[in-house]
Amino acid sequence: MNNAVLHNNQAVKESIPMSTVFRLDASIKPEGSVTRAVSETLENAIVAELGDAVTTTSRSIGLNPLPSDAWATAAFAGYVPAEQRNEQQNAAVALATELADELAAADAVIIAAPFYNWGVTQHLKTWFDLVLTDGRFGPGAETKAGTGKSAFLVIARGGGYGEGTPRYGWDHASAWLKRVLQDVWGYEVTVIEAELTLAETTPAMAELVDLARKNLADAHAAAESHGKAVAAKIAA
Repeated sequence: MNNAVLHNNQAVKESIPMSTVFRLDASIKPEGSVTRAVSETLENAIVAELGDAVTTTSRSIGLNPLPSDAWATAAFAGYVPAEQRNEQQNAAVALATELADELAAADAVIIAAPFYNWGVTQHLKTWFDLVLTDGRFGPGAETKAGTGKSAFLVIARGGGYGEGTPRYGWDHASAWLKRVLQDVWGYEVTVIEAELTLAETTPAMAELVDLARKNLADAHAAAESHGKAVAAKIAA
């Protein structure tokens, strides 16, 4: 690529309004998380396209869990006048506001959601519950906060849950996550899935290792493609 083309590309990037990508990681694994790895591919693809015109923020709730009692405290604090709330209620409401602020500020959102015991991790459920106590994201909000924005749901399942498999119908998380992100908050939701992630370490799944590797490669390829597409949308 010649210098003229390089300078032209740089000028295009510099003309793009500043945007923000928020990533939420729910994996409890310090190393080897599939959802974290696929989400990084997605995030890196966006950053590669937008360059300095994008900032990224993240929160790792699997490794740094939110207080388990914060949701109930924040929810009940909503029925108490602000000047009458106690210290615990003020702290819980402040945390909920902080989480909602991170989400509201983002032009694109990445939710990295591994499934444990056929559902979402308690850490991710706590995050959703807390955000839902904020008026901007509550079910009764006049305007859906995610309208016109993109949300990516990066899912990993240890086994196979497709139609015809022994665990078909055991996925009790995907529909709920999409319902909140799309129907309650208004995001345009894209799902990127990786299944059979336990094949490499589970002897009973040995015959599925090749399929698992292909599945993972496809998830990374999808993340790369969707990252470029959302970057173009943001830049438009």
